[in-house]
Amino acid sequence: MSDLSYREKVILRCIIEEFIHTANPIGSRYISKTSDIKLSPATIRNVMSDLEDLNYLTHNHTSGGRVPTDKGYRYFVNELMDSEPLIQNEKDILTAQLNELEPVQDDIYKEVSRILGRLSKEISIVSQPYLSQGVFEKLELVNLSSTKLLVVVSIKSGLMRTILFDVESGISRDKIERVTGILNEKLSGLTLTEIRNTFLERIKDIQSDSKGILKVFIDSIDKIFQDEKEGMTLYFGGTTEILAQPEFGDTQNYRNIIELTDEKNIVVHVLNNMPADQNGISISIGAENKDDKLKDYSIVSSEYNVGDIKGRIALIGPKRMNYSKMISMLDFTSKIITERI
Repeated sequence: MSDLSYREKVILRCIIEEFIHTANPIGSRYISKTSDIKLSPATIRNVMSDLEDLNYLTHNHTSGGRVPTDKGYRYFVNELMDSEPLIQNEKDILTAQLNELEPVQDDIYKEVSRILGRLSKEISIVSQPYLSQGVFEKLELVNLSSTKLLVVVSIKSGLMRTILFDVESGISRDKIERVTGILNEKLSGLTLTEIRNTFLERIKDIQSDSKGILKVFIDSIDKIFQDEKEGMTLYFGGTTEILAQPEFGDTQNYRNIIELTDEKNIVVHVLNNMPADQNGISISIGAENKDDKLKDYSIVSSEYNVGDIKGRIALIGPKRMNYSKMISMLDFTSKIITERI
């Protein structure tokens, strides 16, 4: 990425900040009149032309003003953007509404996505924690009937996964208890992903009279110890609130981004491949997104912790989004989720 002069940085920053707030192309005369930049419109226009040559700015043919390119936004985010903490009223709203939620696993993620979407005016996404990263604590097998077996997998963070299976009739309580004890001993201290990848090797020496019940695990290993990054559960919010953004006055644009919420695999793939900075924040802008359907949008995401496992929250919106404000909102929300769950 090109190194810009001080003057170029100041003008690029001014254009992007104004465009974020107005959604209108920014001209040299507007900058000269409304900013603290003590330069003539002609000088500003020359610098803008240089920035356009370097592909930091572009313009459409219906206006003399400039708008940022993906490269311009990336430079702004990496080099020019100031932090914008949430104001106290926004913190109070988030804290109050999130603290009202009961920490029931599915409900809290759904409600967080709704609250975050309403406050951010972007599409909000909340994933459940990745249980596959957690350390196995214990396994319980509950014989609900002669042909129904409930498998409960608990991890050390306090979360659990339950799966109901149909089994052959006639499995004795003694056999269930024996298999439960053996598996708890053999799987102790492993992550669910490690169990998934090494399960067959770890059970190869178990007595033949236990093979019937173990077949439940062998046939369903991917389901019981599922890697959520392949089948990530996502909750979306903000699908109504994003209509407030000028970009979605065009119903086709709105239809396009709403379709993304129905194409979970695209969003999952993008979220799983976004590199995070040292604070766990990831930003992907326009063409940096691997899927063409996201090339007109930006994604900002953050991780939250539940014990020793992580989940992810994210916002999808126009490339013109207020990145600094969205980062602060995600960071604050992540901390509250971590405290609540």
